[in-house]
This record gives sequence, C-alpha cells and structure tokens, in this order.
Amino acid sequence: MNWGKYFTEAEFKCSHCGVAKMDEAFIARLNELRQECGFPFRVTSGYRCPDHPVEAKKATSGAHTTGKAVDIAVEGRQAHELLRQAMDMNFKGIGVQQKGAGRFIHIDDWTAPNRPTVWSY
Repeated sequence: MNWGKYFTEAEFKCSHCGVAKMDEAFIARLNELRQECGFPFRVTSGYRCPDHPVEAKKATSGAHTTGKAVDIAVEGRQAHELLRQAMDMNFKGIGVQQKGAGRFIHIDDWTAPNRPTVWSY
C-alpha cells in the first residue's frame, strides 16, 4: 500500500481491530487534497471494521468500512478551505461537524443509494 507523501498506515487503523484496510485510490486522492489545502490533516477516523462499535449500531455498514472514508479534525478557516477543496475535487460524500468540541469534516468516495452529497451532523 502506498500511503503517499502525507500519511502513514497508523493514522487509518481501526480503533477496534487495528486494521487499516484503506482503498489505495482514495488515499491517493486524499494526498492530492492535502496538497491542495496546504496544511496538515489530523485523521480522527479512517478504516472501521464492521464490528467497530459505531458501525455495529448501523443497519448497514457505512463508508468507513469500505476504506473510502476519513474524518479529519479541522475548524475555522481550515475547515472552510478543506470543504471548498473537497467539493472542487468532487468527493462523493462530505459531512460537516463544526459545533462544539470534536469538530471534523468527513470525506468519502463511497457510492450508496439515497444518500446526500453534503450533510451536517
């Protein structure tokens, strides 16, 4: 697996099982996004196995189980820039959590029926 210029395997490991089963094309796009933004990303969630507590609660596993999703801790001007660049690069899903503690932006390339392109948590 090529983690690219900006990332390491450790950043994407599932907090439940320790596996980092990320999609290589998605990681390449994430490296491009990082380059375009011009600031470091702190990944708070990468791969999640189907048994991860967040995924286990869902009726159907989500984007993180495909290795095509990431949550990035970001706020303020950097959140705005990350959102703008992700939209310009046509990522398929962008979730925004910018209230209170634990602010992040979710980015994915997962195709799922009846799902919005941009949403807030």
